[in-house]
Amino acid sequence: MGRVTSAAGPDPRRRDEGIASRYVEERQLTLMLMADVSASQDFGSGSRSKREATAELCALLAFSAIRNDDKVGLTLFHGDIEQYIPPRKGQKHALRVVREVLAHGPDAPETRGSARGRGRLGLLRKAWRRPRSARESTSIARAMEFLSSVTPRKTICFVVSDFLDQGYERALRTANRKHDVVAVLVTDPRELELPGIGLVALRDAETGQARIFDTASEAFRGEVRRAAAERVRSLEARLRSSGIDFIHVDASGSVVDPLVHFFRMRERRGRR
Repeated sequence: MGRVTSAAGPDPRRRDEGIASRYVEERQLTLMLMADVSASQDFGSGSRSKREATAELCALLAFSAIRNDDKVGLTLFHGDIEQYIPPRKGQKHALRVVREVLAHGPDAPETRGSARGRGRLGLLRKAWRRPRSARESTSIARAMEFLSSVTPRKTICFVVSDFLDQGYERALRTANRKHDVVAVLVTDPRELELPGIGLVALRDAETGQARIFDTASEAFRGEVRRAAAERVRSLEARLRSSGIDFIHVDASGSVVDPLVHFFRMRERRGRR
């Protein structure tokens, strides 16, 4: 800040106030919630589906951001972008974010994207003009490209998904160079271990393919258990090696405990 040498010059107190205001604005965080609303998120073997666990987690993060006077935004995605709500402050805005996540269940009516988002980018079309296949599939890479398009400034981005997708890791790494990306894996217990109940027909919610499996076979259940555990372990290892933080949430359990553990870990890491 230059020195004021004339009484007719700018009031130094007003200049200091302006700089302080800009500093506070730069210190305020922007939180972007990227919630997967593809068909596989509808699965739930207990009292809560993966989508409902996602909504609860997003609610906690949204209200936490508002309490800290930070901005929070929302992007709902599947094979395309379902809805975009630009980051803003306020409890009313946080409630809207939570409501929109909850509203996108398998039987919920299709909704329109944010008018502001459509006007600026032309990326959000009316939901009923998209083919059903987009809703059923998942494209995390597409969501990351969209994030880069709508968010010029650095954000803390929580990508909440079951990560049943392929070819997205490069897009996550690219987004993480500009933003602070946190990957939140949401799984259901029955995805990690099958019960021994005999012959069952299992259908992939996103591809529609169905197969019959003999769950009475201990060898088969053991292979499913090992493959599921390896998927989680490998995903965490690959993301962490790319500098992307990782949270694993069990849809049948608490979403609070994994978040508390994550923030404590970040706090300890920040002290080093």
